Amino acid sequence: MQEHQQIIFPIIIAFLIVIIIGPIVIPILEKLKMEQSIRGDGPKTHFKKSGTPTMGGVIIIIAVFFSVLITAQWEREMLFILASILGFGFIGLIDDFIKVVLRRSLGLRATYKLIAQVLLAVVLSWYAYTSPNVGSAVLIPFTSQFWDMGIWYVPFTAAIIFVGTVNSVNFTDGLDGLAAGVTMIVMAFLSLVALKAGQKEIAIISAAVTGSTLGFLRYNSHPAQIFMGDTGSMALGGAVAAVAVLLRLPLLLPIIGGIYVLETLSIIIQVISYQLTGRRVFLMAPLHHHYEVKGWEETKVVVIFWIVTIVLVLVGVLAIR
Repeated sequence: MQEHQQIIFPIIIAFLIVIIIGPIVIPILEKLKMEQSIRGDGPKTHFKKSGTPTMGGVIIIIAVFFSVLITAQWEREMLFILASILGFGFIGLIDDFIKVVLRRSLGLRATYKLIAQVLLAVVLSWYAYTSPNVGSAVLIPFTSQFWDMGIWYVPFTAAIIFVGTVNSVNFTDGLDGLAAGVTMIVMAFLSLVALKAGQKEIAIISAAVTGSTLGFLRYNSHPAQIFMGDTGSMALGGAVAAVAVLLRLPLLLPIIGGIYVLETLSIIIQVISYQLTGRRVFLMAPLHHHYEVKGWEETKVVVIFWIVTIVLVLVGVLAIR
């Protein structure tokens, strides 16, 4: 029971921080005109969301930081995860700033964004590779075997795990409560895995992310009072990737983060199909927009994706021996 209290407290504290500061931050963002601009090529049902304040990811980051400050000691693993959250969150913050302040709907140029993400990912991956507590061996799901990737661990982790996860979470953030809910479920699972593995500090910060996303749903569920923006989605992607890396479970991410993978694949398939054949496989990409265009209510899409994620993390339990 005492072990479980170690993750219950950061969940509650992070949740309460978001609930308390939400009504303070949202009006400030509204006064500063930090409003979401809706792209013309998106679903028509989203036009009514124009003007909703964005950059709400700062609320999540603040809640995680202070929850961890109150409940945990600052170990190396803790700093590694915070560096990933703050680093990728800062890249997202710049992207949001360009969108909402400079009024450039596409935000930071894709090339510059990718370069910044890759540089940060390489630094984090190299640290993990050289760390005696992590190294280059990763668990192979559904087995008790570890695969030592050697030096190839660095490019794989940087490109696929960090950059891939960060952008996949970003793609998932397209409906009210979707990215926050999916990530809450994934991080709750990783928190329990870390606790079971005796990784107390990793469990605590994972729990803090779980609590902050749970609290954020109070303001981000349909109809959203605030969006997390790239600030939040990239920070959450950084959290998921960093925790999976420290637990030596990067190969488990495609399973428990299956929604992230499907969202990204839908975009890749759509682009390749259109360039090669001139035809679209999906009515609209990412995948959540496809179901919207088919006539599904936004809330139905979100809940179905949450349910799928719950099932996938249960599969993830079976995948860890």
